[in-house]
Amino acid sequence: MESVYNPQTVEERIYKFWEEKGYFHGKVDAQHKPFAVVIPPPNVTGILHMGHVMDETPQDIMTRFRRMQGYNTVWIPGTDHAGIATQNAVEKSLRKENLSRHKIGREKFVEMVWKWKEQYGNTIIQQLKRLGCSCDWSRLRFTMDEDYSKAVMEVFIRLYKKGLIYQGDYIINWCPRCQTALSDEEVEHRDIEGGLYWIKYPMKDKNADVTQIMVATTRPETMLGDTAVAVHPDDKRYKDLIGKTVILPLVNREIPIIADSFTNPEFGSGAVKVTPAHDPNDFAMGQRHNLAFIKVIGPDGKMNENAGAYKGLDRFEARKKVIADLEAQGLYDKKDKHMHAVGHCYRCETMIEPYLSLQWFVRMKPLAEPAIQAVKDGRVKFFPERWDKVYMEWMTNIRDWCISRQLWWGHRIPIWYCGAKRRPDDHRDKTSEQCPPIASKDKPAKCPKCGNTELTQDPDVLDTWFSSWLWPFAVFGWPKETAELKYFYPTAWLNSGKDILFFWVSRMIMAGIEFGGDVPFRHVYIHGIARDDKGRKLSKSLGNSPDPIDLMTKYSADALRFGIMTNIPLGGDINLSEEVYVSGRNFCNKLWNASRLILTNLPTSEEVTMSNEQCSLLPANCSLSFEDKWILSRLNSTIADYTKALESYEFSQAAHSVYHFFWGDVCDWYLEMIKPRLYSKEPGGDKALKSNLLHLFNTILRLLHPLIPHITEELWQNFREKGGWSESVMIAPWPESDSKLIYKEAEDEMKLVMEIIRAVRDIRNKMDIDKKQALSIIVSTADKGTTGIIETHRKMIEHIANISSTDIKVKAKKPDHSATEVISEGKYKVEVFVPLEGIINLDAEKKRLQNKLAKAEEQLTRSKQQLSNREFRKNAPPEILAKEEAKNAALAEQFGKLKKSLDDLR
Repeated sequence: MESVYNPQTVEERIYKFWEEKGYFHGKVDAQHKPFAVVIPPPNVTGILHMGHVMDETPQDIMTRFRRMQGYNTVWIPGTDHAGIATQNAVEKSLRKENLSRHKIGREKFVEMVWKWKEQYGNTIIQQLKRLGCSCDWSRLRFTMDEDYSKAVMEVFIRLYKKGLIYQGDYIINWCPRCQTALSDEEVEHRDIEGGLYWIKYPMKDKNADVTQIMVATTRPETMLGDTAVAVHPDDKRYKDLIGKTVILPLVNREIPIIADSFTNPEFGSGAVKVTPAHDPNDFAMGQRHNLAFIKVIGPDGKMNENAGAYKGLDRFEARKKVIADLEAQGLYDKKDKHMHAVGHCYRCETMIEPYLSLQWFVRMKPLAEPAIQAVKDGRVKFFPERWDKVYMEWMTNIRDWCISRQLWWGHRIPIWYCGAKRRPDDHRDKTSEQCPPIASKDKPAKCPKCGNTELTQDPDVLDTWFSSWLWPFAVFGWPKETAELKYFYPTAWLNSGKDILFFWVSRMIMAGIEFGGDVPFRHVYIHGIARDDKGRKLSKSLGNSPDPIDLMTKYSADALRFGIMTNIPLGGDINLSEEVYVSGRNFCNKLWNASRLILTNLPTSEEVTMSNEQCSLLPANCSLSFEDKWILSRLNSTIADYTKALESYEFSQAAHSVYHFFWGDVCDWYLEMIKPRLYSKEPGGDKALKSNLLHLFNTILRLLHPLIPHITEELWQNFREKGGWSESVMIAPWPESDSKLIYKEAEDEMKLVMEIIRAVRDIRNKMDIDKKQALSIIVSTADKGTTGIIETHRKMIEHIANISSTDIKVKAKKPDHSATEVISEGKYKVEVFVPLEGIINLDAEKKRLQNKLAKAEEQLTRSKQQLSNREFRKNAPPEILAKEEAKNAALAEQFGKLKKSLDDLR
């Protein structure tokens, strides 16, 4: 073994070893229980980011864990064609050549996207391998693969024939930059400071008592498409105006004043403009009152021909000109600051335009009902459970899903229109609909109604999520009844971020029940969001999102995995910082160094060569010392706690339990206790100890393997030569806790020993005594039983704590000028005295402590005065107040310890 662990020379070699051995491949095997997981397919355009690490690391942990438990595991990898993102990437490259997709045509453009995908599309796959993901790469899927595309077409046609897919004019979310519709879930709402503009609408009847009505709006530019002004029917201010007519400013169109209960009398002036073609609420109002729908903004975000003199202006430029023209005509009153939530494209962050368009939709309520029931009856369980409520609320109030996208890259909608003279986009204007649309995977030979052979396919493609909601069963060959589908579906578990609960998770449950015949997975683990050390969400725009590849290069993949898993709360957000990755690296180095220590002192011989099976029988074959029994007891307790935590997806708890066992119990205590035995020069050495060490490290490597797979495999291969173990830790059996090997009495005694040693170390620290300085101690016990126990472990205490002599007595008298630590550990009550005369300069130490005590008292007094100040407590932000209270508590504790130390010296 190298003296220092170098992950750069290990991780790639180890991963190739696993792939060559075929450990990742899961075959249909009725003799074993399946454990199937599907990866949330990353975008084919994507590169690994911290969100992926949080997605994939827990999946790999569970897959490796279940594989070692004897399950027949398969983790299906794949990528999503990512319609908007991929098309944008290719169009960007075209612009560099002064080309556009429209210039080269649809067929050539799609061909270019496929070439781009082959060249750049698998970058993230290699990066997932770098992370250590044990996916079955022989089953790699892509949502545009031929078989997968057939499944998408099958689902569309089934839903269409069932009446659950329909075409209709609706206000949809439109991205002017991406030039496509977006579903509600693809829109990110941000609170921005805008304006509330007050505009005067003149009454048609100039002789009436009221000559104008004041309208307040956040979007003056859309007023060019107004077809009414609305007031609340119970608003007394406008009761006499209902049914009257106003003249729309700038356009001079006559529009009615209507009464609608949706109008909020408290908003603005209580009178609102109604623009049915550019606002979802106005759209519903327009339907209720049979209003005209006039579009004044085009798909490019510019004003169209209906906007008159404003045609060609960008929507925001038009706003400025509309305000200026209104002001010139004396119809503009004022602008108030106004905070409101505005939708933005989740891809390019462009402000969304509510847009009236003919689109394809899925009726979701019939699909949602059985999916709601699946969670109610426990067939699908969320971890943490609080996500049940979030899921239920969204599913209960679910809206129809807009599935058509105005893109060229994606699954073309399998709808055909009759009519040779029709342009591909004529269906949007609802012209010539004598022959109904035809749903077909392939182009029909002729129109079934009129026999026309000239048919045109719908130009739109399906929303990317329409393909990915089939993922858990389509990856196994659905709609064919394959052996893999029968064996691996439903899958066992899904890990996903909370940001795609509605995009993906909920829809998969609906699709799984509708088409797969069962829920797509039994358990859903929802992880939180990665944030920086200031609590901000990691993002490229903030520049606070580290590159996982850089982190793996600097610290190692295992360090990245372990650091994150140690710090991630169940379902909560995680704050990532350099310390997280450093702690992971330090743990790996600790494991390497401890393993090297053991291997250096374990000569190859038949006496210590043990297989896995022999290791499990170790306690029955060996005579165990106290410390061996204790570490075996702690090991079996840890196995039980660790396994339970993994099965509950408590990854942080699992990582912490094994961390504290290995770093604390094994390295800080057990290895220190056994060094005299380990370095023994006696012929043959301590056979029981060396056998126990092999068993201990065999189990530790198996426990740690799901968390840090590369280093545990490398160490396993080093131990194999002396342990006769299986060819890989990956296929070694998962450790099982044996309650017979949990020795509570040994653990209780060891806690007492550890507390005595800690007490001596604390005194050294407080009195600034060098660690190399041997000390004499007096241990005062409450009874003879405790005295006997401590006497039994005297040598161990003296060895670890560097004690030259130990006097153990029942109710011993405290010597003068000695430091004291009181121990209350379970049933044991003990005092530890360390005489200081001759060890330190008592006068100098008294003076040093008096100075520190005076300074601490001064700081404590100031803190108390601050906290007793009423104005401070009243005006200070909660976080500042909490910080000051915590500071006060720490100062009080420090003051108490210093006073006690000074009293000891006196």
